[in-house]
Amino acid sequence: MSDVQTQEQLIWEKEALEKFNQMIEKIPLFHRNIALQVVRKKADLNAKERGSQQVEEDDIVRAFFSEVPMAFYSLMIRLLDEVGFDYKKYELH
Repeated sequence: MSDVQTQEQLIWEKEALEKFNQMIEKIPLFHRNIALQVVRKKADLNAKERGSQQVEEDDIVRAFFSEVPMAFYSLMIRLLDEVGFDYKKYELH
């Protein structure tokens, strides 16, 4: 990232990061950068709130559900499924 980081960057669990990167690549180009920024920031925050120094899959999935607008819900679910995130417990019914 070219932005200057003002906060300590957390370590991301390797497999979770790979899934996150795959998902970001599948997001339409117009929305990709904003999704990358807001979901990454929220996933870091989720990990910190758990008292962890590492971002894990649950932190990322929870970030997608809290930060992605409802208008993109069905696309988000499809992409979560395609990259292999375990999202079912967060899914709206």
